[in-house]
Amino acid sequence: MRSDNTIIEISKDELAHLGEGQVGYIRKMSSDEVTQRFPEAPHLESGIDLWALFGADGTPLFLSDDPHSIYGKAQEDAISTVSVH
Repeated sequence: MRSDNTIIEISKDELAHLGEGQVGYIRKMSSDEVTQRFPEAPHLESGIDLWALFGADGTPLFLSDDPHSIYGKAQEDAISTVSVH
């Protein structure tokens, strides 16, 4: 609700696309979790700590074992990152 008491309604589809291409989140994951969540990912050795960049809608965009490269990729692609806990 806005301060003038106007209610703004958006559809589920519109909500799903908020921040698309502009906002993303970075998350630490294990290689085991990557394998479970993304079966189409290439085979990864078990027990490796990785960092993932996801789009606002949860789409995986980039995966690395170096957190600095994740932030660099987000900056390169002009994606503002937010923390997810």
